[in-house]
Amino acid sequence: MSEQSLPDDARPEYTDALPEYAERVLEVAELIPPGRVMTYGDVAEWLEEGGPRQVGRVMALYGGAVPWWRVVRADGMLLPGHELRALDHYRAEGTPLKQASRAAQGHLPRLDMKRARWDGCGRAEGHT
Repeated sequence: MSEQSLPDDARPEYTDALPEYAERVLEVAELIPPGRVMTYGDVAEWLEEGGPRQVGRVMALYGGAVPWWRVVRADGMLLPGHELRALDHYRAEGTPLKQASRAAQGHLPRLDMKRARWDGCGRAEGHT
């Protein structure tokens, strides 16, 4: 993804300050309750800015300090390269999972998006 596709305030400025858009994405990630998830697109929609790719980029660059495992792909697949770490978090938090079929690569479960997806109800007052 190029910097061109990020909102203006999410482009790296090569300073210690976190871009405003990134701060807002990370704030949403912190609001997601344990055992629930939001998709990249859900976060963008909640913020009314950007899209799934922009949110994914923010999470890839800055998401390590927040519950990154709660911002997920819409298909419920576990984040490639982080599957086992994420799975540990999901099991600890009681996040609904679907058992993997025998044909599934690595036999890893998927998130049960119908049950795990959080719509932002009860979100903090005064969000931007």
